[in-house]
Amino acid sequence: MNNDEFLDKYQEFYNYLIKMLSIAKIGLVYSKDEYALSNYKQVQELTMKMLENFEHLKFDRQNYFQRNIYPTPNISIRVAIFNKKGEILLVREVIDHGYSLPGGWCDLYDSPKEAIENECMQEAGVLVKNIRFLGLFNRTPFKQIIGAQERRTVPEYLLLVRADLASKFNEHEYETDDVKFFDVNELPKMSSKISLEEWNKLIKCAINNEMIIE
Repeated sequence: MNNDEFLDKYQEFYNYLIKMLSIAKIGLVYSKDEYALSNYKQVQELTMKMLENFEHLKFDRQNYFQRNIYPTPNISIRVAIFNKKGEILLVREVIDHGYSLPGGWCDLYDSPKEAIENECMQEAGVLVKNIRFLGLFNRTPFKQIIGAQERRTVPEYLLLVRADLASKFNEHEYETDDVKFFDVNELPKMSSKISLEEWNKLIKCAINNEMIIE
């Protein structure tokens, strides 16, 4: 193995560890099962230990894998896809049976483009092309109220893009259970993961193909 091949393998292994750590972090936040939480914790500890072998990482300093870093908003993405009839593609969320634009969180070290492509394949089972920026929205004021207490979550910015289909519909993952196009004037019940006011704003922006930055 020459030096270039070694560096490629080094980088590949590093990327793998980062992805495993990201999965563990997400699992620790969202899982409710005690057995799963224990496993995620083990994965996190083992991965952190292995990452210490990479000289360019200093785990005694603040970094993305510690909680006491300078607080910044999370980034999520949503993708507007239209067919030739002007209908918009929506996916139905298993968690509340409401529809939404394909999208989700941008995972650690994924570029926005990678996040867009991954979410479209995972939630709608499609490849996309001709990705265009539409808007950047501040979701923080719209965070939901749970009971009588304010939901304490990290502030969020939402990146809205428009894209074209680049493939037939394939199988999608477990987070969604229906994928179809809808007339923009006859939209179904939308997911409660985002407020109705926000959905109306996002879809109006996509229909008018206008750029908005909040």
